[in-house]
Amino acid sequence: MVYSTNPDFHFETDNDSTEQESLPANRQKLRLRIEKNGRGGKTATVISGFVGPESELESLARTLKTHCGCGGSAKDGLIIIQGDMREKLLSKLKSMGYSDTK
Repeated sequence: MVYSTNPDFHFETDNDSTEQESLPANRQKLRLRIEKNGRGGKTATVISGFVGPESELESLARTLKTHCGCGGSAKDGLIIIQGDMREKLLSKLKSMGYSDTK
């Protein structure tokens, strides 16, 4: 926080920021990777690179979890799916129009 003795000073906060606009599915650059560290030795597939509002990220995560039949979460711009589901997720994302996915 900044304090000023200037009577004309107006403090602005970052709380007024709007959510990021979503890119079309064919322009999203999603990346799939496997993680074990920090997960108690359990394997998780992490999808990164999604550009868009948090609500669309959660909706995509819900669709992918249902397709794989497993648990997971969406937080901090990442989709975390339990288990090694790279092949299933890659084929599902490509069929949904996310063509630039690796």
